[in-house]
Amino acid sequence: MQQQRFTKALALGLIFAGMSMTAKAHDAWLLPNATMIDAKEAWVSLDAGISNQLFEFNHAPLRLDNLMITDPDGVSTKATGAVLGKYRSTLDLRLPKDGTYRLSIVNNNVMGSYKLNGETKRFRGAQGSPQVQIPAGATEVQTTNVLTRLETFVSANKMSETALKPSGSGLELIPVTHPSDLRVGEPIRVRFQLDGKPAAKLAFSVVPGTAKYRGSSGEQRLTTDDKGEASFTVAAPNMYYLSASFPGGERGAPQQPGAKRYTYAATFEVLPQ
Repeated sequence: MQQQRFTKALALGLIFAGMSMTAKAHDAWLLPNATMIDAKEAWVSLDAGISNQLFEFNHAPLRLDNLMITDPDGVSTKATGAVLGKYRSTLDLRLPKDGTYRLSIVNNNVMGSYKLNGETKRFRGAQGSPQVQIPAGATEVQTTNVLTRLETFVSANKMSETALKPSGSGLELIPVTHPSDLRVGEPIRVRFQLDGKPAAKLAFSVVPGTAKYRGSSGEQRLTTDDKGEASFTVAAPNMYYLSASFPGGERGAPQQPGAKRYTYAATFEVLPQ
């Protein structure tokens, strides 16, 4: 599944999460308690986890060390005050400005292998970190650059657009339909771009949470058009997980040496009419 391809790459890239891959893929996710908060003093509670079912606390916490908060004015700051639990991380975040916030974890990681003195060594870590330095004398060097983005959006008292602007780096989603105004049965329009250019013919999936109460994943598989755009609807209110990766291909397919891999995932809330 597209979603599983994302989470395998993400788990390898987010080494700070402290998880090891098992035979079954896991999902890494951010889950706000609401995406539209109407209150004089607005707060949002955020859960972050890694699990084998979406939004279930059953495997490992996702660390929020690198969580960035982009406020309605477009100012980004690193989140503080997160609590690391057994199965999830939690953060209570005050939203002092009215408008839409982006909550995101973005990483640029390198993984690969080399031979030194006849022994194969494997490595992974952040771009430029000591963990990914290749020693002198190494041969058969193979590396893959993995750029990951995991995010969600919340609005306080009103919706705004500034925090939705893309950075122009990596695989990004530009919400055409505002992410705090998604309704059952109404078209949800999105646009993907890759390093600032339209991500044409990009496969992505949309999956509702609480699968254990349905007995099926409920996954929709979709593809963007030549402009990197797509439109879809959902039949029931829920929190939804949208994910994509580039390049595509079968899960576990070998990567070319020096290749780049891009992954994206976001949590959206769809409300009743």
